[in-house]
Amino acid sequence: MVNPKKKDEKSSETPGDVGSFLVPNDVQKRVEKLRKSIEHHRYNYHVLDKEEISAEALDSLKKELVEIESQYPSLVEMDSPSQRVAGKPLDQFVKVEHKVPQWSFNDAFTEDDVREFDARVQRFLRSAGVDIAPTYVCELKIDGLKVVSEYQKGIFVQALTRGDGKVGEDVTHNVRTIESMPLRLSEPIDIIVEGEVWMSKKDFEDLNVRQKNIGGALYANPRNVAAGSIRQLDPAVAASRKLQTFTYDIAKIDGHTPVKQIDELKLLQKLGFKVNSHFSECKNIDEVIKFYNKWKDQSKRDKEPYWCDGVVIKVNERRLQDELGYTGKAPRYAIAFKFPAEQVTTVVEDIVLQVGRTGVLTPVAHLRPVLVAGSTVSRATLHNEDEIKRLDVRVGDTVILQKAGDVIPDIVSVLKEMRTGKEKVYKFPEYVVECGGDGRIERIPGQVAWRCAVSGGALQHRRRLYHFVSKKCFNIDGMGPRQIDALLDGGLINSYYDIFTLKKGDLLALPRFAEKSADNLLSSIESSKKITLARFLFSVSIPQVGEETAIDISSRFGSLQNIQNASVEDLENINGVGGVVAQSVYDWFKDKENKKIVEKLLKYILLTETKAVKAIFSGKTFVLTGTLNTMSRDEAKDKIRAFGGDISTSVSAKTTYVVAGENAGSKLEKAENLGVTIISEQQFIEMVSV
Repeated sequence: MVNPKKKDEKSSETPGDVGSFLVPNDVQKRVEKLRKSIEHHRYNYHVLDKEEISAEALDSLKKELVEIESQYPSLVEMDSPSQRVAGKPLDQFVKVEHKVPQWSFNDAFTEDDVREFDARVQRFLRSAGVDIAPTYVCELKIDGLKVVSEYQKGIFVQALTRGDGKVGEDVTHNVRTIESMPLRLSEPIDIIVEGEVWMSKKDFEDLNVRQKNIGGALYANPRNVAAGSIRQLDPAVAASRKLQTFTYDIAKIDGHTPVKQIDELKLLQKLGFKVNSHFSECKNIDEVIKFYNKWKDQSKRDKEPYWCDGVVIKVNERRLQDELGYTGKAPRYAIAFKFPAEQVTTVVEDIVLQVGRTGVLTPVAHLRPVLVAGSTVSRATLHNEDEIKRLDVRVGDTVILQKAGDVIPDIVSVLKEMRTGKEKVYKFPEYVVECGGDGRIERIPGQVAWRCAVSGGALQHRRRLYHFVSKKCFNIDGMGPRQIDALLDGGLINSYYDIFTLKKGDLLALPRFAEKSADNLLSSIESSKKITLARFLFSVSIPQVGEETAIDISSRFGSLQNIQNASVEDLENINGVGGVVAQSVYDWFKDKENKKIVEKLLKYILLTETKAVKAIFSGKTFVLTGTLNTMSRDEAKDKIRAFGGDISTSVSAKTTYVVAGENAGSKLEKAENLGVTIISEQQFIEMVSV
């Protein structure tokens, strides 16, 4: 402590006799002013982010203070700015029991999770006889290392890591080096506070540049650096890392306790702590979600100098916090609403080769659907054969999946320690049916890529998919050639059945797909899953099978199983099906690859067939002409077939009825000349309404 000297006394400079040093008054006053000035500018620069003087000027003031205290050791005090880095490296960390138990927050990942948290809070309060609707405070969840700091009479005395919540490690010597952490508060109070130690994005990048220049290992992320720095035995290392803090909670205070969380934050600011400025008082859970959605925007978070991984939601009223209390591991009054993860783990269920526009083959991992970056995905590109070998990824592997922005996810690495021995090494096949022809594939000379050996096969494959989703087949609204091309080029589909496994996150990775368009397309896909047998037969591009032939075959056999079991002779016996068509249908259903396609499709679709209520049109032939107002032509045809009738595109003496809509043309005139019965749309509707 300070030892004032008498006016006419001279200070002793005898080495070793520090306790008897007498300090001139002008030196004492200079030290006091230096400390006050340094603390003022430290607070402005490191807490308020204001710079009244340059960093070099501030360093000069610190240098002078250190020199005076070196000359007069009796002036050194615990809270002196010179003591931020002091003492020799520790031999080991000391374990210390927390005076206030430390808790972790439960996590929420969706809006529904947060609304359930709010409902749970209100249910608990009502059961406790508290009829008050809580308000909330939202704070950004900083991605750093938690520390618990104690002050006695306003002087910093100790800092502990969280540890297991009951016992932490004493890291006082390192936390003391952090400029944004006050060593003396503005009021002489006893208080224990909780906060987060973090490293700025810029300082993290600069550190990795220095590591690279010396050939050292690069650090993975700033959180690890912050945690590693705080756990350095040498405080000089921690000081060199330019760490910062945000203080966000009062664990214990002697004296007046703030009645609201918002008041706690304001008191912490008043005492001299650096508090993250982006907190908000919310009247209800809707305002909480609005705050979250604002900060969920990655571009907004990118503007901040720190990393944050979510929003912490706390009941604002301290009285209600006390009423809610804690579960075995977390407070009931708070929850962490996490931002969408950029990396998650999932399982590779299959690896398939996607045929590109030019016939180049791209391996794509089909994944167990997983939520990443805010949406569910089920695909990841594997790029080429060499990438599969580099990752050593196998079917059945647990992998780390990464999605950055609106791009198709990548597999970052394989968690090989999760292997059970049942995983299958992927080998490129000798042929791919989607290539067309004999399906042979070949490696492109001088490249890592493979391609279809037969040119033109890739285009045929695309055209089959265009046909599959078209109006007369599965009728998937919003999925035309442009969307099919995008899905193929993005590696999201390769075969018919892939369409029914798409997830929202897969679509959002494609150009021109926004939330609404993705939702609309998925809704259309879902609606299309129920399909008649005839449409199904027409959709899968069986050679020689057109729309009418598909109807004839489905009407004759009634079920897919019967068609699969039919002989060539059985098929030939159908009116309008000749030997060539019969053989083509038979061969298609006996083909091994086609059997797989049908088997996989049946996992996602429901085959139906409209049965005729009465065969009132049996033996009758209809011709449709003109525009129908109450139904489409396809719907009218379905009605005719359902009642056992036939449809023709031309009028002849064998035609039974011509259904004439508006603006009927030459077919109407021909029917009149031949004496064929002509009926109106309304008459037709009455006939099929029996």
